[in-house]
Amino acid sequence: MKHLITLSLLLLGSISVSAQTERVLPAPQFPADAQRPINEVLMQRRSIRQYADKALDDATLSCLLWAACGVSDQKTGKITAPSAINKQDIEVYVCAADGAYRYDAKANKLLLVSKKDLRQALASQQAFAATAPVNLLLVSRTYEFSRRGHDYGCMDAGYVSQNIYLAATALGLGTVARASMDVDTIVKELQLKEGEEPILNHPVGYLK
Repeated sequence: MKHLITLSLLLLGSISVSAQTERVLPAPQFPADAQRPINEVLMQRRSIRQYADKALDDATLSCLLWAACGVSDQKTGKITAPSAINKQDIEVYVCAADGAYRYDAKANKLLLVSKKDLRQALASQQAFAATAPVNLLLVSRTYEFSRRGHDYGCMDAGYVSQNIYLAATALGLGTVARASMDVDTIVKELQLKEGEEPILNHPVGYLK
């Protein structure tokens, strides 16, 4: 009986740890008012630097991340953004008040990387960026490329960045692409290894 109780406690502990370190997102379902003609979304796209004090729910975040570089074809593994030599090198990190998470596109979930609020480190000298409820960091695995890794990483981050802009606009959100950030702090806190390069970050929030 004691062994059964011990085993039960261990299982409960394991489930609890999993719940703390993983956040499964709902399937991306764009609301009807976000399903607008692409020309309308392009005309409305702007760089926004002021955000309302309102959190993004997981349904909205799921749509935003899927649009960024989520899996668009489960059979082939194709994603929503182009990438050089189909390396799909861009990793998206979600940084918020409760910590930093890596987006697992295949499983559509967030994996906790750091319990620290890294929005200020991403904002660097531009304080407005720290006021957004969420900041999406684009990191390129430049080691995937045999040559010109930085160039290809920047190119692929640009594709993902534009997807974020368009999805945010369709969803009634504001964002702006930024290259400024405290790279040393970001690399340390996210435990990035050599060849994993932070390229851009996107503060995202509702319009103020």
